[in-house]
Amino acid sequence: MDVINNMFTSNGAVEDPSIGSVILAMILALGLSLIITKVYQLTFDGERYSQSFVHTIIIMSVVVSVVMNVISGNSGVAFGLFAIFSLIRFRSAVTNAKDISYIFFGLSVGMTCGLFKYDLAIILTVVGSVIFYLLFYLNYGKGKDTQILKVTVPENLNHEQLLDDIFKRYTEKHELRQVETTNLGTMILYTYAIRNRPSTKDKELLDAIRERNANLKVSLTYMESAD
Repeated sequence: MDVINNMFTSNGAVEDPSIGSVILAMILALGLSLIITKVYQLTFDGERYSQSFVHTIIIMSVVVSVVMNVISGNSGVAFGLFAIFSLIRFRSAVTNAKDISYIFFGLSVGMTCGLFKYDLAIILTVVGSVIFYLLFYLNYGKGKDTQILKVTVPENLNHEQLLDDIFKRYTEKHELRQVETTNLGTMILYTYAIRNRPSTKDKELLDAIRERNANLKVSLTYMESAD
């Protein structure tokens, strides 16, 4: 039991913090979390981020700074609060790995402020924000884009090598995913997963295919990024 108590009393936390120090920790957690959320907004590359998610990062950072004051020096209270927090789940599932890292970022800063390690909290915020921004700015680790290509071909023109020379000219990789009949069996719909060459323009690829498939429907869909 002494070892567990030491986990909450030997980290530099003040056993009986004053109201002023608690308020200062909350204010610092608020200010640093505002910086974190601003970096999140700058580095967000989806269609639209959730305002409630931004607010959640700020609120959790401030609340955790107070929680760290409550649990310091009292292992019983700590385990009780952790048990309560374990029952709390987000109403909307967080599916983006980057969003999860921002939540953890905000929690870590709040915890550091709650332990009155103000200098460490500031350093963590600055370094973490710079890392997040550089990863976004340099587009580090981006995978190659993959598109889904659907080509309708008249039944009388149907043969396996119809588009092979076009794919060889415009794509780095292509893979046939599905073949199905349409329009009462008079048409064949091919579905491919392709990866274009860097120099390929979508219009050039589509025009080349339309010349080959009697100008029937051709569609190109970009797969959603798995950020």
